[in-house]
Amino acid sequence: MDQCGELEIMTDSVDVKTLTAPPSFTGKTALVTGAGKGLGRACALGLAAAGARVIGVARTEGDLKEVQSSAVGKFDYWVEDVIEDRLYKRIEEMDHLDILVGCAGGNKPEPVTDITTETLDWMLGLNVRAIFRASQSAAKVMLRQGSGIIINMSSQMGHIGAPNRTLYCTTKHAVEGLTKALAVELAPQGIRVNAVAPTFIDTPMTRPMFENEEFKKTVENNIALGHVGTIEDVAAAVMFLASENAAMVTGESLKVDGGWTAW
Repeated sequence: MDQCGELEIMTDSVDVKTLTAPPSFTGKTALVTGAGKGLGRACALGLAAAGARVIGVARTEGDLKEVQSSAVGKFDYWVEDVIEDRLYKRIEEMDHLDILVGCAGGNKPEPVTDITTETLDWMLGLNVRAIFRASQSAAKVMLRQGSGIIINMSSQMGHIGAPNRTLYCTTKHAVEGLTKALAVELAPQGIRVNAVAPTFIDTPMTRPMFENEEFKKTVENNIALGHVGTIEDVAAAVMFLASENAAMVTGESLKVDGGWTAW
């Protein structure tokens, strides 16, 4: 108490510089799957612009060269298919890896009764097995060094259901479960694991869907903000989770859904 008998309120000091500093990944090594297009490309370019050395993974070298031309000196690439185990051997042989962003994925919307076993195997392989294997291989490197950050690209469909997206929802719910369990398992070793769950984003994969005006209107009506998201919206969420600003965040799914799941 002070001399007047009034209780003094003591407050902790706040490091304003830390709160206001933009993300910096200088000296960090990041690996981004699906880096040739869409969300993966935006994440790779964002991390590179913030100082990271980025290794981009995709099947099409031409796409990767385009990314490299926009991030000169900060972007290397591996022409690999995430379905093939060769990629994961390369990851496990890395000397150091600070950040993994698993962006490779796909979708084929159709009624559940029309889904073939070929489509089932393809989507489980791309959306679940590849995300799992990348996380597993990155974890082996990160456990050796005692630190690291894993970010899995999920979807709002990992939190809800939707017609003609039964299989896609199945795969993204699996990514959510993987993220939570892996976060709990790796937290004692200083490794954070999170997911980003976007709504419909303007990407090469979704643009053909939006050619259907009725479908586009339905999507926009379900997003509380009234419009689809951008690849920059998603990349910003990834960069936050990869930064020290999210040092106390693990096992979470950051929904970039414009309020879709808040209804």
